Amino acid sequence: MTHKERLLTAINHEEPDRVPINAWYTPEAEKKMCRHLGVEYDEAKGQKTAGAGGPLPFLMDHDFLITSVGPCTGFYLKPDPEYTDEWGIGRKWLKHSSGGAFTEIVRHPLADITDPAEFTMPDFSRPDRYDCARALIDEYGEEYGIMGGCACTLFELAWFLRGIEQVMCDLVANKDFCHAYLDKLLGWVQTAGRELVKLGVDIIWIGDDVGMQDRMLISPEIFREFFKPRYAKLFAEWKAINPRVKIAFHSDGYIYPIIGDLIEIGLDILNPVQPKCMDPAEVKRDFGDRLTLWGTVDVQEVLPFGSPEDVANEVKLRLRTAGPGGGLIIGPAHRIQPEVSVENILAFYSTARECGRYPMRC
Repeated sequence: MTHKERLLTAINHEEPDRVPINAWYTPEAEKKMCRHLGVEYDEAKGQKTAGAGGPLPFLMDHDFLITSVGPCTGFYLKPDPEYTDEWGIGRKWLKHSSGGAFTEIVRHPLADITDPAEFTMPDFSRPDRYDCARALIDEYGEEYGIMGGCACTLFELAWFLRGIEQVMCDLVANKDFCHAYLDKLLGWVQTAGRELVKLGVDIIWIGDDVGMQDRMLISPEIFREFFKPRYAKLFAEWKAINPRVKIAFHSDGYIYPIIGDLIEIGLDILNPVQPKCMDPAEVKRDFGDRLTLWGTVDVQEVLPFGSPEDVANEVKLRLRTAGPGGGLIIGPAHRIQPEVSVENILAFYSTARECGRYPMRC
């Protein structure tokens, strides 16, 4: 099978030759793996693909490539100690004891607005925003699945711009404003998704973190009032352009109460299915006939702190309990962090390749 055939077979709930593989990295982990493999780390390409992992998807036998546009590309945008992205969001670099670095938001440009008409959003109709997607499709679209990422889609963008406390208050006590505000924010992803679908991506990936470790960050009722109808509108518009396009949704944490809602409005793929928050076997049992699980391998304990044998056992467990019948893309349940050893990364890949073959005997 080609990588694309393998991916689409699994998403269509059939068993390909093996379970599709994908992983994404922090820049530090990506550089470490490139050094180990003896290849040059291309900073520009790593940033441009924003999740594809530079050369690593090709070297490590991934089954799809990711290119992203929108607010999620602001996290590693500039090396300056502090910078402002195109939305006016102020970010500051902070170093972590692991040796990595990340940006925190230090300025919310819309904290004080009272009318959504007061601000202008960036223009996502510009053709140059999709140069990377166009290049990936043209060069690799026959062999690999191509995913167009539009993460930090609505809820996260809302609080990036306005502040988490203010948005949480808006959702409860300022509902008319909040509906108008979210309707305006919806415009960027409507446009971006439409352009990506027209270009020919296989999957559109949106995402908003609405889960914590053991409960939801917002209630299911708030989700259904403010976000479900807007996601439904997006999914319907994109599938009207191309009925074969698949929709992926990312939320960290526990979101079990709304998985059925997402399936109801047309979701195909759920990421990352953090096993410390939701049991992938349970999600597979209850929703696996309608939903593909992407991720499932623990990044909170096993991958950073376990042995290569622990990693191999974790991968085998996810393959065994979530892989039968297709509907699984095996991968770490978020970015691989700097403290993860090369040995553990290699154990993930080798086990996924060797034990993920159908018929599965892991």
